[in-house]
Amino acid sequence: MVASPVTPLRPAQLGGAQAFICDLARGLVRRGHEVTLHCAEGSDVPGVRLAAVPLPDDATAALVMPGGADPPPAPGVASAIARMFGDIRDLQVDAVSQHAFDAPAFESARGLPVLHTLHLPPIVAAVVAAVRTAPASQLATVSRACRENWRAEGIEVGRILPNGVPDIEIDAMPGPTALIAGRISPEKGIEQALAAARAAGLAVRLAGAHYDPRYAVDLSSVEDLGSLPRDQLRHVMASSAVTVCAVRWEEPFGMVAAEAQMAGCPVAGYRRGALPEVVEEGVSGFLAAPDDVGGLADSIRRCLTLERAQVRTSALRRLGLDAALERYELALAEVAG
Repeated sequence: MVASPVTPLRPAQLGGAQAFICDLARGLVRRGHEVTLHCAEGSDVPGVRLAAVPLPDDATAALVMPGGADPPPAPGVASAIARMFGDIRDLQVDAVSQHAFDAPAFESARGLPVLHTLHLPPIVAAVVAAVRTAPASQLATVSRACRENWRAEGIEVGRILPNGVPDIEIDAMPGPTALIAGRISPEKGIEQALAAARAAGLAVRLAGAHYDPRYAVDLSSVEDLGSLPRDQLRHVMASSAVTVCAVRWEEPFGMVAAEAQMAGCPVAGYRRGALPEVVEEGVSGFLAAPDDVGGLADSIRRCLTLERAQVRTSALRRLGLDAALERYELALAEVAG
């Protein structure tokens, strides 16, 4: 398995893709597979063999900022990825599950039995150009919406492998608060989520890491919890009345929405990207038209009427990790030949 070397993998992740990569690696190990996870130094993935490379000096510059300018060339990141794939070739592996959204990863993987999972839409020109060189049979993405985004660029993606989230049963009583969770960056629509929650009469808790240093949002009267490990975040979700996902871009999956529903917390969000695939509308949440803050506030109020046991049952049926692991096992077996 390959993760981007631009950030370590840790219990409190910068994004949903990083969390899923850790879950996937641990899950495949539990199922009896020999897994080596190639990642940045400082990563912490208990139970998984790590092959770590030093964090490149230009790692921060290489972070993808959805809606922002393309990251500049990062020779340190390219060198780290080349080292990862050099080690992989020495190991003579059966299959490579490649998750780095970095152009050099696609170039370095040529000739290997590889499956590239595209966790983001086609938002970086250099990555789009690199993906064009890979056959559709070696490409997967995480939702129908994201596959359509790639198709609009003239790139056919052979597989849809939706993410899954582990079941962590939490016993908590929800209070009259709305939760906004995930990385704090413009495409997550934090300010619109705040406005809608306040219009619905709820106090707001915010859990997440500041991802884009240029992005400033007024957090007065907000309980800022910072970046939380998953078990703590899941408890916060279970004790919140609703989780608000006011995404302002083509959300490729929506791990926060999936995690919240698994905790029995309904989701209010915008009908954008993959959220209509992740939220079972009328059962586990309600969605509003994109950028309609008043409509989002109404969705929040409607979420308060949902039966939380049914929210969790819906998530267990559609969004569990075990089903995602089975999909990856089949896909990687095909790649391995």
